[in-house]
Amino acid sequence: MGGATAYHLAERGARVLGIDQYAPPHDLGSSHGESRIIRLVYYEHPLYVPILRRAFELWHRLERDTGTRLLETTGNLMLGHATSGLIGGSVRAAQEHGLALEEIPRQELQDRYPQFVPRAGVVALLDRAAGVLDAERCVRAHLDLAAARGADLRLNERVVSWMPAGSGVRVRTTQGTYEAGTLVLAAGPWMPELLGAIGPQLNVERQTMVWFDPPGDRAMWAPGRFPVFMCEFDDGQLIYGFPRGPRGWKVAVHYEGEPVADVRTMRRGIEPPDIARVRGAASRLFEWVKDAPVLDAASCLYTDTPDLRFVIDFLPGMPQVLVSSPCSGHGFKFASAIGELQAQLVLDRRCDFDLTPFRIDR
Repeated sequence: MGGATAYHLAERGARVLGIDQYAPPHDLGSSHGESRIIRLVYYEHPLYVPILRRAFELWHRLERDTGTRLLETTGNLMLGHATSGLIGGSVRAAQEHGLALEEIPRQELQDRYPQFVPRAGVVALLDRAAGVLDAERCVRAHLDLAAARGADLRLNERVVSWMPAGSGVRVRTTQGTYEAGTLVLAAGPWMPELLGAIGPQLNVERQTMVWFDPPGDRAMWAPGRFPVFMCEFDDGQLIYGFPRGPRGWKVAVHYEGEPVADVRTMRRGIEPPDIARVRGAASRLFEWVKDAPVLDAASCLYTDTPDLRFVIDFLPGMPQVLVSSPCSGHGFKFASAIGELQAQLVLDRRCDFDLTPFRIDR
């Protein structure tokens, strides 16, 4: 979100200073791990769909501007009972916004996607517009263009403190002190540290992504033959996964992660229980995962609000400080559009979308 906002501000001619305590793209936050799902039929709530439409447009524009492929269309296969939040929410979003959503009968599903053997009574829906974003390339593309448009990016420089300074702000880092008219805080799991008691309630959770080696012909698991997928089981557990990529076949559990009290001292290494948790969940849909070799694994952080919606709002009483989208584990796909709308908020004090559902005081 920070890189995208820096790019859109710089593109509009603003004087931009971007500060990151590391050198993105890196694996210490929420924007790494090779791939992220992008989908248009949004089960979480229909209110996200207009922003998603713009996000798709801007990802494609970023591809053209950088000459880099960032998005691969694969379709998103959603599996669950008709009463599940995944299925019910997807139908609601599709109906409200007139989106294409295909229901695939069980036998046809076996013919088209033989890799899936869902239990009786499971509904299968396909969002053909969905696909995979190359996470690290997306981050790099925004930062490269931001720098090319004149943004001053200070990497490996940690923010120590910030405070209002008149109508602007003063930021102190490990290497200096800066003043500006507006501060955008887009630090993901470090937001609680930067905001303290003055910000919204945020909870950080540690997730594990695992890359397995799937059986049989590798082509069966590649894009074009295998879609991104989401499956909600009867008990509410939700898993999601991707076609096979350079690191293998990736799958993870959505939410239910390990609470993180301090992101600086948290456990980052992958241990057997982390693998076992993902393996156990994924094997509920793919039995072969029980004995599948692990090719790679990584941890990732969600920064959750209580209602799991975003926060995009100026701090109460501080109109010069914008809190940028603690994303509750589902925000990466929006970054291109959120960068644009946050640039509008900073420069125009308005944007093209109704952000009422993302206000701090909701």
